Amino acid sequence: MKPALPIDDHLDAITRSTRNLVIVAEPGAGKTTRVPVALRGHVVVLEPRRLAARMAARRVAHEQGSRLGDAIGYTVRFDDRTSELTRVRFVTEGIFVRMLADDPSLARVDTVVFDEFHERHLDADLALALTHELGTKRIVVMSATLDAAPLADFLDADVIAVPGRTHPVAIEHHDVIATDLRIPERKVASHVRRLLREEPEGDILVFLPGAADIRRCRDACRDLDAELAVLHGDLDTKAQDRAVRPGPQRKVILSTNLAESSVTIEGVIAVVDSGLAREARVSPYTGLSSLETVRISQASATQRAGRAGRMRPGRCVRLYDDMRSRPAQAEPEVLRGDLCAWWLQMRARGRSLRDFPFFELPPTAAIDAAETLLRRLGAFDGDALSEVGRTMLRMPVHPRLAALIAAGMHTGVGPRACLLAALAQERDVRRSFDRVESDEVGASDLLASLEAVEAAEAEGLRDRELRARGLDPRVYQTVRRSRDQLARAIGASDPTRSLDDEELALRRAILCAFPDRVGKRKSRDQITFSAGKGLVTGALAESSVVREAEWVVVTGATDMRGRGGRGTALLHSVTAIDPDWLIELFTEAIAELDELYYDAALGQVVRRTGLVYDGLVLDESVQRDPEGDEVGDALADAILEHGIEKVFDADELEAHRRRVEFARARGFDAPAVDEDALRRALRMLCAGHRTLAGLRGSSLVDVLRLDLDARSFDRFVPAFVSLPGRKRCPVTYEVDRDPWIASRIQDFFGLAESPTIADGVPLVLHLLAPNRRAVQVTTDLAGFWKNHYPQIRTELKRRYHKHHWPEDPTR
Repeated sequence: MKPALPIDDHLDAITRSTRNLVIVAEPGAGKTTRVPVALRGHVVVLEPRRLAARMAARRVAHEQGSRLGDAIGYTVRFDDRTSELTRVRFVTEGIFVRMLADDPSLARVDTVVFDEFHERHLDADLALALTHELGTKRIVVMSATLDAAPLADFLDADVIAVPGRTHPVAIEHHDVIATDLRIPERKVASHVRRLLREEPEGDILVFLPGAADIRRCRDACRDLDAELAVLHGDLDTKAQDRAVRPGPQRKVILSTNLAESSVTIEGVIAVVDSGLAREARVSPYTGLSSLETVRISQASATQRAGRAGRMRPGRCVRLYDDMRSRPAQAEPEVLRGDLCAWWLQMRARGRSLRDFPFFELPPTAAIDAAETLLRRLGAFDGDALSEVGRTMLRMPVHPRLAALIAAGMHTGVGPRACLLAALAQERDVRRSFDRVESDEVGASDLLASLEAVEAAEAEGLRDRELRARGLDPRVYQTVRRSRDQLARAIGASDPTRSLDDEELALRRAILCAFPDRVGKRKSRDQITFSAGKGLVTGALAESSVVREAEWVVVTGATDMRGRGGRGTALLHSVTAIDPDWLIELFTEAIAELDELYYDAALGQVVRRTGLVYDGLVLDESVQRDPEGDEVGDALADAILEHGIEKVFDADELEAHRRRVEFARARGFDAPAVDEDALRRALRMLCAGHRTLAGLRGSSLVDVLRLDLDARSFDRFVPAFVSLPGRKRCPVTYEVDRDPWIASRIQDFFGLAESPTIADGVPLVLHLLAPNRRAVQVTTDLAGFWKNHYPQIRTELKRRYHKHHWPEDPTR
């Protein structure tokens, strides 16, 4: 008999309704297993992960007393358990998008269920928009932590709230995770040991961001009196199923967010939550897509804690104490992801992403970037799909890799191009990134992996032998299956074994997939490469076999900004290319170079001409004696860029600027000494010059004064004033301080009143003793002579008796 679940009381309302529904059901309510089978007709249920789809289908089939693959089935990558009898089909979101591509009308589907929609993956948003636009399919959206109101408005749907059957979970917070987001595996192991000791029974689920963190924590937990299980997306299906299957011994499951949602993992009574997850993001610095470790949202934290309270009261140990500062929901992938596949799907329907009615619109910049890339990949012929674009649609891979396959097909290396595409989308089949031997030099990291895979296939190596060769058995098997799937999609025959004869064609195919990631070697381990928004310098990984090629294309990199790396990116997969291929394949991306620039080594302006690809100079020649007015302009611009103070007297320039500011503040008509004024003055001064040497002895201030009525300016704000004992005493102008002069007190003898500037503004006088120290600072010289000088005179006369100290200093 099926156990009663909270959702059961709402099934009648759900089945009677013919409207779209948003079901907000707390963890443990039973929404995933009970709602799909209660719906009428053929139902497709979208799950965010393969594991969730398989587990849900098996649980539902078991509850219905049905054999998996009959009435209840699932379809995930490389695994299809459905038949003509299947009425309820659990699929991953990516599989459903492929279904829509093959059958845009969803002819055999009555209802589409979006489970765990709060995760907001790209494919889920696209699938929701396309299904909603059809207007002929019922949509049911389910989640435990979703904000239902906006989605209900978008779908014109009813909202059903269902309480869960979650038992109370006691939560502890510990400030463990550091600012660098590294997992302290020893502290994780310590908390796991404590929970095993304090809880007499039940399993423990540990949430970690990635597979590498899981491996480190597994090593730290080797001595536990419990079975250690790992769960992450890199595992094969059997390994994932073993991790969640109940066993005879207590179990500690080290998992990524794969275990965060959907069907209950039985036996879990405690959770250790790192508060971290790995998310796909496009770096604003490098333009590269990569997985980054991020802090999870409050909603995800609630989901994770809820895993401990499904069967009985539980415990959750959070290795963080900043819950309130975390966002309520995770940022939707539509706001941070790569939209190329979306653009392609829309174009196939004669639509544009720019006006498509999505639940949440993607950023305009991301849409523009996706369209630009697809055009460079050759997906469009004008506004219509090209033959390459139609090939891309058939491929269950990113459009980049579909372009690689299309280029391989065009040159007769389609089967091997399928293997390259499979390698490019997986974690590197080579298990370690150790330094290569100095004599191990090749033309491509991808081709090195391809050659290793093909050699292993030819020899029929087993897992142990693969490891001995430095290959990851799981990745090896996944790559082979993916290659076979892609080969079937293009109708390619089995690959031949003539790598040397086909290497150039394969490297050209790789370039066709990554035309916006071309790089030029800056030094042995540094490569400057194009990154969409400009040039980026990356450090070549020690594992790379491409040690000598000047021109490369980057196919695998990790954004290292903020990680203390040697460059903005760590380049762990590059391929050598011939720069002539760029001219041949991407003529529209080639620009002529004709620029004047200052060559610091020569100390002069030179003219550089040649060809440029994405900011990288393909070919150039340098003319050392350029002529024309623009030569002086280039010299002026170079001086501005590198610092005026390195060429001209900075103190003189600053003094002039402050004089002008003071004069303008008191109504004198003078142009500001801003960047535009400096640029104009520099260009006048540099006219006819191409070297800095020709400017020696020149004054930039003299040129700036040409814009002034110099005589009136000097009278209004003089640079010097005359004193009875000193003909030229400099006036100092400062920001937020009145102008002042400093001179020996004897220089003021014979002066009855304070000197003024700017039509009556008295100067601040620093009256100095013979030792050059101020005995008085004043703007009222007459008052000083009358009130203070007699006493000061006595002191000065005693200390400096050789100097003349008149009784009446005004004469």
